[in-house]
Amino acid sequence: MSNEKVYQMDFAKIYRALVNKAVKKGRTKEEVDQVIMWLTGYSQAELEDMWEKELSYGDFFRNAPELNENRKLIKGVVCGIRVEEIEDPLMRDIRYLDKLVDELARGKAMDKILRK
Repeated sequence: MSNEKVYQMDFAKIYRALVNKAVKKGRTKEEVDQVIMWLTGYSQAELEDMWEKELSYGDFFRNAPELNENRKLIKGVVCGIRVEEIEDPLMRDIRYLDKLVDELARGKAMDKILRK
């Protein structure tokens, strides 16, 4: 799938998929929200507002209030690609979120997920 197709995907749909993935593995929607807020700088109220809007996944990240500087500590493989080696900064940020939710779903401790 091309980067542009990913950027145009509906954020609300992606969000529901991320939450479902975590919940199926015994985690909570609140934990997914915490991970998203840590990564992007959105508040809970802003995040909840995003679910109601028609917003692309790319714009969700482009408009993020403050991407966490520690996101660069996220390493590993998502969809067969090392996230730290992705050249496109927007796609890298999107894959960082994928990686964080993967870690959450695998049962990793929240302190480790949030790189504390």
